[in-house]
Amino acid sequence: MQNLDLRSLEIFHAVAVEGSVTAAAARLNRVQSNVSTRIKQLELQLQKTLFRRRSRGLTLTPDGHLLLSYAERLLQLSMEASEAMNEDKPRGVFRIGTMESTAAARLPAVLSRYHALHRDVEIELETDTAGGLVERLLNYDIDAAFIAEPVSFPQIRTQPVFEEKLLLIAPQSFPSLQDAREISGRTIVAFEPGCAYRRYLDTWLSDSGIVPGGIISMGSYLAILACVSAGTGFAVVPQSVLDTVSTGGKFQRCALPEKFAGIRTLLTWRADYRSARLDALKDLLPAL
Repeated sequence: MQNLDLRSLEIFHAVAVEGSVTAAAARLNRVQSNVSTRIKQLELQLQKTLFRRRSRGLTLTPDGHLLLSYAERLLQLSMEASEAMNEDKPRGVFRIGTMESTAAARLPAVLSRYHALHRDVEIELETDTAGGLVERLLNYDIDAAFIAEPVSFPQIRTQPVFEEKLLLIAPQSFPSLQDAREISGRTIVAFEPGCAYRRYLDTWLSDSGIVPGGIISMGSYLAILACVSAGTGFAVVPQSVLDTVSTGGKFQRCALPEKFAGIRTLLTWRADYRSARLDALKDLLPAL
């Protein structure tokens, strides 16, 4: 079998992402017949069917999904190699993952400054839990990520950039938070499993002997704050998130014990990833 060339992989990647030959051809500025021919040639070369033809477009077969994972890595490495030869100016797509709290409270000013300095970089920002971000980073789905500590993988490099103060919040109708044991039997309003802050909350509850009455999982801090304000239950949130929204004093606040009060956010990237885009981001972030 002949080696796969990057041009064919680029065309395959465009069709896979766009879901149609027509859209891929427009994206690549090619004629449709050329794109179709290259896909057929690729399937013949591999002796695999890469797409299922449906009335609403194309979908990947299992073999197509497998090839897509390799195509994305190879195209990314090609871009990194090109950058390594031209490191004077960051350019291209920069895929950044982040926790929602960091996206809302910490990154707006940083990304605004980054965009002003490096207009040839197209930033794609995606939010997920800490666990989800680690998985996506290791799978080459994103280039870098902002993840709460700890992150202990030999394939991942880290740089502490933000320090968050975690607060316990509860409705005004709850007993005073001065004695946290009073919230035993009450409902937790928290992010879904995989959230780093939820891990801290669960550990604190266990160490404190507090037994919650139930758990409501949500995917948004605004929703969590609204539920707490409405009297649904208690939650743990970063101070920086509270500082970005108008809460109107509708709930109580209490700092967690020192062991759980502070948690650092890390800029993370794969050990094999190098780019001028990443270096430019590091230059704009504080070093803790």
